[in-house]
Amino acid sequence: MGVVIDNDRCSIARALALLGERWSLQVVRDVSNGVRRFEELREHLGVARNVLSSRLSSLVDAGLLERVPYREFGSRQRYEYALTPSGRELWPVLMALMAWGDRHLADGPPPVEPEHVGCGGRVSLVPVCEHGHVVEPARELGLRLGAAS
Repeated sequence: MGVVIDNDRCSIARALALLGERWSLQVVRDVSNGVRRFEELREHLGVARNVLSSRLSSLVDAGLLERVPYREFGSRQRYEYALTPSGRELWPVLMALMAWGDRHLADGPPPVEPEHVGCGGRVSLVPVCEHGHVVEPARELGLRLGAAS
């Protein structure tokens, strides 16, 4: 049998407690794509104001987003949202979910494809060990207890 970890200590369970509901990762996706203001997010996502406000607050409290003040001429100060370094670390999660959804849930070709801005090549996630070996997750990926166990 594989390594079994209690849910209260499991990093996946902890991450899902923060990110596992419908809107949180979509907010992170949109902010990473340049949709940064409350009304823009609300309109793009089609989410209720109270739900979006709650999700933004939880993502700010968790250190994934930060509030950045701005002021348009003749208006009061407002805030837009930017990813923190911790929030930017979620990009592989978003890319993995997108790739899985493209393979298993799409009705046709993918709506977007990630590309390397430097050369235009397609980007894919490939698990690599610390020694540079490409790991086939289904056959070669195992778990061992960490130092905290």
